[in-house]
Amino acid sequence: MRKLLVIGIGAGNPDHMTVQAIDGLNRADVLFIPDKGEKKNDLADLRRQICDRFVTNPKSRRVEFDVPVRAEPTSSYRTTVDDWHEAIAEIYETLIRDELAEDGCGAFLIWGDPSLYDSALRILERVRLRGNVGFELEVIPGITAIQALAAAHATALNRIGDSILVTTGRRLTEEGLPANAGSTVVMLDGKCAFNTLADKDVLIQWGAYLGTPDEIVICGRLRDVGAEIEKVREEARRRKGWIMDTYLLRKPGEPAE
Repeated sequence: MRKLLVIGIGAGNPDHMTVQAIDGLNRADVLFIPDKGEKKNDLADLRRQICDRFVTNPKSRRVEFDVPVRAEPTSSYRTTVDDWHEAIAEIYETLIRDELAEDGCGAFLIWGDPSLYDSALRILERVRLRGNVGFELEVIPGITAIQALAAAHATALNRIGDSILVTTGRRLTEEGLPANAGSTVVMLDGKCAFNTLADKDVLIQWGAYLGTPDEIVICGRLRDVGAEIEKVREEARRRKGWIMDTYLLRKPGEPAE
């Protein structure tokens, strides 16, 4: 039966690759490289650099494929995402069927970690449920943007005895900061949702392009650095054509430990 490896490759630095991930790359006959278009060519380039640096298996080959652009959300965000995932599932099924031998091994290189705000595992489950192509699945974890953010700010994610909430910019806008969240990590925020918070004394530790030579980090109270982050973020996005950022929020008055 075909074997699929879903490999976490870290938050943007090739040095994030684990020994397990490197071993996985070299077990694969085919390495699948997604291409999200010219504006996000850096993302494909990083995967190519990782393969150039770590793959020593002379029998492996790379297959690049185009990723469809997700439509702008309609009244139903979930429906929009579901349609997008269905389109990608069709591509995955074709790749697995046409590019892998019956006993072959293929690898998908996943930014960060496959378990955290990435859809590859859900999409592959769609492919499995279709029943048109069979495969075994193995997941290899990677360093997440959250870990890279904490390292960049030299901070622990949690306070002693406190909880950690991981959420999205959309949910932060809709729900605000939960009362029981000691630390809140926000991902997938395309609209600077921190600006919607009424409490401007909240501490924000923000980072973009974490782990890469383009890394940017800013820390401070929202009232002091919120506008700066928004300006820097927009300038960086315009310069590179894309941006990946995340941030940690803590309410005022909480002890450092």
